[in-house]
Amino acid sequence: MSWPLPVRGPGYHRADPEVMAALAPVSSATACAQLHKDGITRTFVQGPKPLSPGQRIVGSSVTLQFMPQREDIASGVAQEYVERTTALWAVLETVQPGDVLVVQAYGSAYTGCLGDMLVRYFKRRGGAGIIVDGRIRDAPRVRKLGVPIWCTGVTPHYASQSELFPWAYDVPVAVGGVLCLPGDVVVADDDGAVVVPQRSAEGLARRAGDHEEWEVFSRMRIDQGATLSDYYPLTSDSRAEYEAWRDGRDTMEQ
Repeated sequence: MSWPLPVRGPGYHRADPEVMAALAPVSSATACAQLHKDGITRTFVQGPKPLSPGQRIVGSSVTLQFMPQREDIASGVAQEYVERTTALWAVLETVQPGDVLVVQAYGSAYTGCLGDMLVRYFKRRGGAGIIVDGRIRDAPRVRKLGVPIWCTGVTPHYASQSELFPWAYDVPVAVGGVLCLPGDVVVADDDGAVVVPQRSAEGLARRAGDHEEWEVFSRMRIDQGATLSDYYPLTSDSRAEYEAWRDGRDTMEQ
């Protein structure tokens, strides 16, 4: 029998916008370290790098899964005339403002998962950024669009020109050795992309905010000549000093 495509996963809930706002200043390094303390150790998406350095995103994930081609079911012979009936076109119609598109493509060097037109449409729908465990095409035009993208490189190939085919969306995906479920939170910056399980996001936001703030204080004291071991990480004495500094700063801002 012919397998019905595209495959769509079950309904899901996006991450809480207030939680994502609280995570907005949190770096991928802090998110990764804090999750590790919770016993969640595989969160760093290994491979994809920023297409344009200096960008960062925090958003709720929508997922797209590529699978190996098999000519009796799916191939890219007819190029975009076939692709526009696949999960690649379908997932873009689900994108909401602030979403991060997370793409499973096995690190393929020959599959251009998205190009100018699709990224342009993603941007128009309000998407925040894209994580691709694989490559994109039309790099000069895509860079001009300003959409933050993390990928493993670029290629002239279109999405189904080589060994993969856009198969499913709203399903669990594997990206850079990490499991990403629809609705998980993605934090990405120049250090790379980190997947935050949705149920861990609120607690992470609470702890990471304090961590980021005391690091500001520690940098200031180290720049002033303090000893590293006294301020990174904080000791009981330097923690008390930090809290006094924080409380005094908060009072001045009121």
